[in-house]
Parts: sequence; C-alpha cells; structure tokens
Amino acid sequence: MLLTRHARERLIKRLAKRKKLERIYSELWAFIDRSRRIDVNEKVVIFTDDRKSLVCVRLKCERLPLEEIRDRVSGISEPYDCVFFDGRIARHTVPRKFVEGLPDGRYCFYINREKKSLYIGSEEPLLAITIRPAKREERNQASSTGTTNISPKGSS
Repeated sequence: MLLTRHARERLIKRLAKRKKLERIYSELWAFIDRSRRIDVNEKVVIFTDDRKSLVCVRLKCERLPLEEIRDRVSGISEPYDCVFFDGRIARHTVPRKFVEGLPDGRYCFYINREKKSLYIGSEEPLLAITIRPAKREERNQASSTGTTNISPKGSS
C-alpha cells in the first residue's frame, strides 16, 4: 500500500503520532489487521474498524520476477519510499539497495518516479487516499460481514 501526501498526514494525526515512515506503516498494517475490508466497486476499497475508515484505490501493476525488478531499479540513485508488502517492510531508501534483500519470486511491481514511491508485493497495490471517521453505513455493513460490497452514493 502506498500513501498520498494527504493520507500520510492523516495517518500521522490519527494513528501513528510520529512522522517516521516505518512507524506510519507499522500503525497502518496494525489498523488493516484489525479492520474489515469493504470492496465498494472495482476501483475503491475501504478498510474500517467501525470507528475509522481508510479509503484506498487500486493501482495497476506489472507482475515481474525479482531479477527484472532489480534491472528496472538499478539506475535509480535517489531515495524512494519503498514498500515490500509481503514482509511488511517500508523504508525511505535507494530502491536498488531495498530490492537486494528481498526473496526471489514473482511480484506485483509498481513504481511512480514522479512521487518517488515503489511497491513490491504478491497482492496488487493500493493507494491510500485518506483516513476518516467511519460512516454509519460502513459501521452497519461491516459489522454484519467480513467482506462487503457497498453501493456507491447515488446508485441503487
């Protein structure tokens, strides 16, 4: 999972209380572990613990072997926000150094050179948009089942 600047600020304010990237992701993964996933539609996913809701959108990624990922990040010398979802590792570092310690395999790979963020994991990446208080329908729907589809506002 990657974070927008707004989501990072909200997570610091509502969960992490500190600005260190590792701390933010540690609190984020703890929140996801205790939350229910709600698939709103094919693009939007909400995680809610009945008090707060994390709103995310799916990102398109490529499924690549680790060797090809290493080739793609080998020329990058600037630090990026790097996330390895499977190992729950998040660091602000140079991508080629980050990829060195990962186990071999095929992973979903997403890189945003403009925002300097990198995602590697077995699941498709999500972009966290914001964390906010849970809406009534999210609390009601989420308490009845684990994974729920909520129709978007305005549709029946």
